Amino acid sequence: MTVARIELESRPTGVPDGTAAADLLQVDVTTLRRIAANATAADVDRALRAPAHRRRLADFAALISPAAADRLEDMARGAHDVALRRFGRTVRLFAPLYLSNECVSVCTYCGFSAGNDIARRTLSTDELVTEATALRDRGFRHLLLVSGEHARIVSKDYLVDAVAAVASVVPSVSVEVQVWDTETYRRMVKAGCEGLVVYQETYDRATYGDVHRKGKKRNYDWRLAAPDRGAAAGMRRLGVGALLGLHDDWRSEALFVAAHARALMKRWWRCEVSVALPRLRPAAGGFEPVDPVGDRDFVQLACALRLALPDVGLSLSTRESPALRDGLLPLGVTQMSAGSHTEPGGYASETGAEPQFAISDERSPAEVASAIRAAGYDAVWVDTIGARRNAEQSPAG
Repeated sequence: MTVARIELESRPTGVPDGTAAADLLQVDVTTLRRIAANATAADVDRALRAPAHRRRLADFAALISPAAADRLEDMARGAHDVALRRFGRTVRLFAPLYLSNECVSVCTYCGFSAGNDIARRTLSTDELVTEATALRDRGFRHLLLVSGEHARIVSKDYLVDAVAAVASVVPSVSVEVQVWDTETYRRMVKAGCEGLVVYQETYDRATYGDVHRKGKKRNYDWRLAAPDRGAAAGMRRLGVGALLGLHDDWRSEALFVAAHARALMKRWWRCEVSVALPRLRPAAGGFEPVDPVGDRDFVQLACALRLALPDVGLSLSTRESPALRDGLLPLGVTQMSAGSHTEPGGYASETGAEPQFAISDERSPAEVASAIRAAGYDAVWVDTIGARRNAEQSPAG
């Protein structure tokens, strides 16, 4: 009798050749981190003087160095000039729409973690249409669909139906959900999805293993290559980032994010690439960051990203305070969430479900748009060039 071996994990190990993930793993981040630690004032000067399109990862390392902290005003001026040349005075607004907080993964830092005793809920497609309509009525034309990881409740079919339901209401839909194979992403694209956001959470493998204790999210390489699979399936927007506070070295995380974004832009040059480096916020489970990233370091990082990655979008969420978000507007931020809820639903009516994390900026979308205009920028509710379907400009914009 022949005994067939049962595969408990069908996902491959490692990353495929010819992908941005593979390119990233070839980057010598150890040497770059050493440059960041040892950069001199002269190194920072050279990085600041370099033309934007010729700055290298070594320049980025110098710009996030302790030595560069003394040049924050110069960096801010440079970031402002680069942002004006590349993006003009525009900031795109979006809202996260949480589909479900059901999750079978155990992640120490996440409010949705399977071990947390929280009220859970999954929205039906009818409820999603209601929520999306409420957001559209507030001005939004771009929504980011977010969920916990539960392959049975938040299944492939559910997600495809969710995308189709929301795409019937607004012209631009992206997803930040459990990572999938290329075929599943292709189904989402066909249903109306144009963007994929995948935060690696932390690029440090040891830390990744420590904070992801159970579930399919433990597969570091499968997650790392997800943006490549999404791009291959036809996603036109790709977002990557790290959750600052998981690993105790924010400069190392920043180097990985910058290198990953550059690799994606080179491999998938038709895609719009954006980055985000959100900081940990209070959540169920009570996870505390080992080394919280302060506001001054965060501003330095934002300026360095804009200077070294002039064509990459820079996203800022409501995790950050109103004062910090308003202050970063002239320094290269290109997209912001507003009026966010991090529990399933919450826009059309109260849901009773508990959030993934506490937000910091609780201003309404109209108040955020007003702050953007007060800073001399245009609040863009819909990207008419990127959207798959035409939609009239929001009267709120």
